[in-house]
Amino acid sequence: MTIRTTSAAIGLIIEVEEDDSLTSFIEVANNVVTKHCVDEDYTVADLELIERWLSAHFYCMFRARTESEKAGSVGEKFQTKVDLGFDLSHYGSMAMRLAWGGELSALNEMAKRGGKTTVGITALGTDNDDITIDPTG
Repeated sequence: MTIRTTSAAIGLIIEVEEDDSLTSFIEVANNVVTKHCVDEDYTVADLELIERWLSAHFYCMFRARTESEKAGSVGEKFQTKVDLGFDLSHYGSMAMRLAWGGELSALNEMAKRGGKTTVGITALGTDNDDITIDPTG
């Protein structure tokens, strides 16, 4: 398993709590990138960026970001939702954009459908203009 990103690189795009280790988030992101981002046109730098933003996404899902705070009557609201999908955070959305081959977007949609895949059919044969129908039978 070749880890492509670092905790320091991830720390440049998301605030990491001082005592939090990013190792498990990096390992999960690395597994996803290694398994699903197989387009040979990706450079090492492309794969590192995808892994970095995906690691930040997984960390964000673990450690909810504060969306708003109140001083009077104390209050706090968090940016989080328990659900499937890389599009739940802007880090996951960025990872999908960086994976321009569409692998993460497809994985995201498949997870939302419960792992079901969509099947399509392409018809091969003659054009409709080449078909002659004899109305007399």
